[in-house]
Amino acid sequence: MKISECYQKQKHTISFEFFPPKTEEGEAKLFQTVTDLKKLAPSFVSVTYGAMGNTQAHTLRIVETIKNKIGLEVAAHLTCVAHSRGEIEKILGTLQEKKIKNIVALRGDPSQGETRFKAPPDGFHYAAELVRFIRRHPRFGQAFDLSVAGYPEGHPECKDKKKDLEHLKRKVDEGVQAVVTQLFFNNRHFFDFVERARRIGIKVPIVPGIMPVTHGPQIEKFSRMCGAEIPAKIREAIACFGEDQASIIKFGIEYATRQCEELLAGGAPGLHFYTLNQSLATRQIYANLHLARAA
Repeated sequence: MKISECYQKQKHTISFEFFPPKTEEGEAKLFQTVTDLKKLAPSFVSVTYGAMGNTQAHTLRIVETIKNKIGLEVAAHLTCVAHSRGEIEKILGTLQEKKIKNIVALRGDPSQGETRFKAPPDGFHYAAELVRFIRRHPRFGQAFDLSVAGYPEGHPECKDKKKDLEHLKRKVDEGVQAVVTQLFFNNRHFFDFVERARRIGIKVPIVPGIMPVTHGPQIEKFSRMCGAEIPAKIREAIACFGEDQASIIKFGIEYATRQCEELLAGGAPGLHFYTLNQSLATRQIYANLHLARAA
């Protein structure tokens, strides 16, 4: 199934994101997490792509297992990092062979040690170019549904929110079915982002990305990477609970539950959970929202 069908047919489209582990043990745990979360009947799951393209083979193997063995619809992340047009074409062929119908098309982060993204030889500088290449390809143009990333608080490399939104519209205009946002903790940023996007003609579903607070330093790291503000309430909780992980997780689940309730009540078409390959927080939030019964 293509994800556009999910957004058309389901009141709330719920998805989970995973990343390729670096060890066999980690991969086994990932598949157990995916199996656990399958019981919640998500609309689909997605699998990320590593820096420098170094987890390409892992991503392809994992999405194939999730799709064809575990039995969940899956979207494979695909980035411009370290790939020429010819290499991207080969990856698209492999995804099609494995019956993967959904792609999250991204530029990708700068290579390790670099502060600015550099396109590889005969590669792409921006996600919009990747989307255009796929959509205009004679063989793959209609083979995949495409999602792209959105930044409610603006991309870290583009401080001008108006220009950042114009960049998003270029991606959407090239033929995208959905926008999934980076994490945020203040819903005001999401609702403002959606309003501004609609105003300039972006009509596809815009899905909020949710990352429950389960570990203070980890949240600090991810927030810096995607330019997300950490509200005082979260900072106070992290400082208060320190190394008391059970209390941090409990706080994070309660905070994310309230955040999700407000987003759904405000018209969000669904929720995209950044699971960090863990199921506990996601399962509890799901239960709090009574989503399992509505799936």
